[in-house]
This record gives sequence, C-alpha cells and structure tokens, in this order.
Amino acid sequence: MLEKVRLDASRESADRRVLVFLGDYVDRGPQSRQVVDLLLEDPAPEFEKVYLKGNHEAWLLAFLEDASVGGQWLAGGGHATLLSYGVAQPTRAPTVRSLESRREALAAAMPEKHKKFFAGLVNKHVEGGYAFAHAGIRPGVAWADQSEEDLLWGSGDFIEDERDHGKVIVHGHWYAREPVVRRNRIGIDTGAFATGRLTCLVLSGVTRRFLTT
Repeated sequence: MLEKVRLDASRESADRRVLVFLGDYVDRGPQSRQVVDLLLEDPAPEFEKVYLKGNHEAWLLAFLEDASVGGQWLAGGGHATLLSYGVAQPTRAPTVRSLESRREALAAAMPEKHKKFFAGLVNKHVEGGYAFAHAGIRPGVAWADQSEEDLLWGSGDFIEDERDHGKVIVHGHWYAREPVVRRNRIGIDTGAFATGRLTCLVLSGVTRRFLTT
C-alpha cells in the first residue's frame, strides 16, 4: 500500500503531503511487531505522518500497565502480538499468574522505540474539511469534547447517524467489504486481516479516490 501511495502521489504536485494512519497496527496478524518496525523506518519520508491510536493499541497499552485485561486482549487478537515479540501465549485458560508472566515478558521484549511509538499515538486529527478518528465520533458531541472511548471503540449510533458533524469523519474500525461513503463520513476499513484488502483514501483538493491492495 505504501508503494501505491508513493506512486499515486508522484503523479501530481502538492505543497503538502500528509499520511494519516487510522490505527490497529497490532493484533491483526503474526507480523504485528514488523508493522511497527516498518512505520518507524519512515518508508515515505516525503510525507508528514499522523499516527492515530486504535482500540487494539489501547488494549496493548492497558495490558502493559495491568495484566488483568489480558484475557480480553488475548481473545481479541493479542496472542498474535505476543508471538510477534517472541512471547508465547498461555496454553490453557489464562490465569492471573500466567498473564502477569506474559506482561513482564512483553515489556522486556518490546524495544523502547516501540513503547515510545505506542505512547505517542494520538486520538484524532483534522485536515481541512475532514476529521480523522479510528472508530468515528459520538454524534451530537463537540469535536473537542469527544471521549477517547468513543474515538477508539465507537459509538453505537455513529454508523447510522445522518446529521452533519461539521466535518466529514474519516474512520476505520467498522469493517465492510468496500469503502463506505456517506454525506457525513467515509469508512475505509475493508478487513485486511481477513480479506487481504487494505484501503487508502486519497484526498486532493475537492477530489476523493481510493487505493486498494
């Protein structure tokens, strides 16, 4: 996808180029660590980068602080992240002791630059008439007052809400087989972990187009 983005960008001039990543860099496959390595290598130096936090990064950060959330995190894909850092998941139903052992092992195995990357993720971003958040917003709440929970995990009424949010909300989290374009939102999560299709939205002036793997 990054190669497609760079090729697409080379076809037209621009005063400024920005890549906004919508989160969920981990938990979606056995190369979770390698995804972070790739991002830290800065494979598109001609772009400004904005790295948003997804709910899976929130889970990971919570687990590094408190092993008690580990059972839920493992069930949600955390086992893949553990394995990518060389930490085996519990072979039986996780216990308090086994989860704490994995938490300690993950903290020891994770490079400091990865910890800084996760700690530096932001919840939201604005570019012109577009606002970016991993899972969207809570309708009717001012942008400045949106909670981290709604930005990362989603508000149940966001998907069907048709009101004007002030800006078009660009989000992931809600999986669909094709990009979803509505008057007030654009969803680009096409379930790459299951379909192999990663989607990028290109915003250039008043135009919109999609790139996909």
